[in-house]
Amino acid sequence: MKRTKIIDVLKSTEYGKDICVKGWVRTHRSSKAVDFIALNDGSTIKNVQVVVDPTKFDEQLLKDITTGACISAEGVLVESQGAGQSSEIQATKLEIYGLCDNTYPMQKKGQSFEVMRKNAHMRLRTNTFGAVMRIRHNMAMAIHTYFHEHGFFYFHTPLITASDCEGAGNMFQVTTKNLYDLKKDEQGKIIYDDDFFGEQTSLTVSGQLEGELGATALGAIYTFGPTFRAENSNTPRHLAEFWMVEPEVAFLDQEELMDLEEDFIKYCVRWALDNCQDDLAFLNQMIDKTLIARLEGVLKETFVRLPYTEGINILQEAIKKGKKFEFPCNWGDDLASEHERYLVEEHFKKPVIMTDYPREFKSFYMKQNTDTADGGSVGYKGAVAPGPTMQGTDVLFPQIGEIIGGSVREESYDKLMGEVERRKMDTTHLWWYLDTRRWGTCPHAGFGLGFERLILFVTGMQNIRDVIPFPRTPKSAEF
Repeated sequence: MKRTKIIDVLKSTEYGKDICVKGWVRTHRSSKAVDFIALNDGSTIKNVQVVVDPTKFDEQLLKDITTGACISAEGVLVESQGAGQSSEIQATKLEIYGLCDNTYPMQKKGQSFEVMRKNAHMRLRTNTFGAVMRIRHNMAMAIHTYFHEHGFFYFHTPLITASDCEGAGNMFQVTTKNLYDLKKDEQGKIIYDDDFFGEQTSLTVSGQLEGELGATALGAIYTFGPTFRAENSNTPRHLAEFWMVEPEVAFLDQEELMDLEEDFIKYCVRWALDNCQDDLAFLNQMIDKTLIARLEGVLKETFVRLPYTEGINILQEAIKKGKKFEFPCNWGDDLASEHERYLVEEHFKKPVIMTDYPREFKSFYMKQNTDTADGGSVGYKGAVAPGPTMQGTDVLFPQIGEIIGGSVREESYDKLMGEVERRKMDTTHLWWYLDTRRWGTCPHAGFGLGFERLILFVTGMQNIRDVIPFPRTPKSAEF
């Protein structure tokens, strides 16, 4: 008999029909009169109940149907007599595909997230991680659908690169060299002429620079793929391998970029609320009881657009009134998550797009604001800052902090080169990027969204390691 997915079984009202389901046992309750098997195949958070008359089946077979076992069940679809489900299956045939003994780590009893991370190969079968992974799929679909509907082209950028987009230097190297017998020059530097690419290469930290090339040819592109950061950060917000969404658009100014950021993130949240009701309801009950209200709140609110200088003034006023922060927040400081969350969760109580950051802690490619005579700059909507600023546009969300980092890109070759020289950057591997400012330069802008941070917000989970199937973190590359 052809298998029917459990999500479809639970929607069906064809009572009296013979049906076949296959999946993994969540629970098996036995009695002399009747057995109840809760079966799940991953298609939905909900289980289908298989009702078994123990007098019609082999006793050992029923004993072997334990939590975690994989089985096939054939029977008649009937209207459920119990609460919680509309349909159930009266079993006529049971077959075990895979036994599961009591060493199975995902037993019915509650497991801590730390224990489940150690068993990442099995945690996907739990209700929580099934819900998270289905939402993750839906967010990927939302992203592709949004950009397709808005005329963007899906653009594939390389994972192996010789350039460092962010200038951070924390990159994983790619090599075919024998690390026990490295060829070096007289200064002790490694010679790469016998390596696969003939030069030092690394895994990418961002596809942005190549994405800009796409935008200056196709008008509007987006990338969506894995990126890598070799930062020794053991925090609930960092991964060594994660996925990034990076749109780049020609002829886009700062105001239009913020419109795009807000519209895009609201589209994704709306998609989740429309397409993931059962999973969100489960997570709202079990993980974060304010989750659905918070998601709905994002759709109702117009994001605050806040120049960095004004944000600093708000934070300093809060300090004067007794607010305690662990990190300093003077003009010129890179704001910590605690500062961002204060602005979003306590002061404005809505998402914030912060703009016009000091040049010193932003990337070289960002567009510079107009300089003033005293060395400051005029930024978003005429805001005057005490120092040079760039047209950054970062979206700050409740519980997450920064969820999007964006900017208008500097299109002037002379200004871009001035910033490169001021920072004493090596342009050996950036010549192709600089060519875009030499030949047919144009105004353009874009942003980067950490996909896992979006999933954190939409699911209410607290640790980024719990929203990706197999997290890669310092000292951890299992599974």
